[in-house]
Amino acid sequence: MTALHPGAAGAFMQRLGPALDAAFGRPRAIVALSAHSLTRQPFLLAAPAHEAVYDFGGFDPKLQTLRYDAPGAPALASTVRSLLAGAGITAQVADQGGLDHGIWTPLRYLYPEPDIPVLPLAWVPTQTPAQQFALGQALAPLADEGVLVMGSGSITHNLRLFFNGGQPALDAPEIPQSQEFRDWFAERSAARDWDALLDYRARAPHAAYMHPTDEHLLPWFIAAGAGGRDAAPVRVHDGAAYGVIGMDAYAFGPQAPAVAGALR
Repeated sequence: MTALHPGAAGAFMQRLGPALDAAFGRPRAIVALSAHSLTRQPFLLAAPAHEAVYDFGGFDPKLQTLRYDAPGAPALASTVRSLLAGAGITAQVADQGGLDHGIWTPLRYLYPEPDIPVLPLAWVPTQTPAQQFALGQALAPLADEGVLVMGSGSITHNLRLFFNGGQPALDAPEIPQSQEFRDWFAERSAARDWDALLDYRARAPHAAYMHPTDEHLLPWFIAAGAGGRDAAPVRVHDGAAYGVIGMDAYAFGPQAPAVAGALR
């Protein structure tokens, strides 16, 4: 629903694109990892062009009128597959395309003109946070080539709370469990406490309640791996929508403080 009702998160993402450009320069391409493109092994969608995929039901039909016709990045797919292979990760490549809503929704705000090539990388949701982090580490050299790695999900995501008794208001007060989980993640990130973060399921407050399944959180670990262990993840947006969906955003890597500074 963020695509139709931007709220604070949408307003933030509108500022994020220019902030990323200021900190990194405009991306040459974007490798996108979404909670909604999941496969049994890593899979690169290397089509020459993409369209928005409407991979949902039960929401406002106006969502299916929104478009994001971005170019693809087939040449980049070979580079990414080689990087993954160098880390012992086998990836498949297909000349098929399509951007799920976890990709086109943020990109419509970050870069409204769809002129940056996008390479979706589907990933394996049954793997551990440590395995997702290792996948991200394999992608780290892309930063030197001007390629942005974008992970998309939700820092808290229990849709049973969202649908229970009808959709809450966009600005509904946040439930305490969501706030406590988000705060724990921000504190452990600032401390670079990777041991705790990678073991979040056992250590974070209300972890299973906020993530009955954790595919919406795991992209965080992939993006964090691309940023590396030496730089603390920086929370650049802090908030929740509908009282139950955490909308925090993080920047990773050595330039993360510059992104935060550009957003001030």
